Amino acid sequence: MAFDKEHVLKMCNDFAKNTLMETLEIVYTDADEGMLKATMPVNSRVQQPMGLLHGGATVALAESVGSGASLMMINPEVQEVRGIEISANHLRSKRDGVVTATAKIVHQGRSLHLWEVRITDEKDRLISVCKITNMVLPRKR
Repeated sequence: MAFDKEHVLKMCNDFAKNTLMETLEIVYTDADEGMLKATMPVNSRVQQPMGLLHGGATVALAESVGSGASLMMINPEVQEVRGIEISANHLRSKRDGVVTATAKIVHQGRSLHLWEVRITDEKDRLISVCKITNMVLPRKR
């Protein structure tokens, strides 16, 4: 079956409704085989008290994109995804604007997916690098 970018983006954005992703205004914007991209505005919703992008919001963005990326590689009618490990290195601060997270597959096994998520600013400067491991499980009915 051919990769359907529009279907993947609609599925991810529909799954985000009434969730943390909607609260943080995360929007899935691009997809390809082994890659998913989303944006998040940097504003008071995601800042820590010093006015900088909160590391936890950055990790929430990374996990949202990494989990969505695994979702596009499974059959959600019979399988589901669970994040089991995430790590983040924050390299640059950000006060406002928009950040973009790009998840790229590092390893796609039958039961484990490993993703690298690079978070950049509008000038393509690296803000954070994250790694997320997802487990693929049979869907419980």
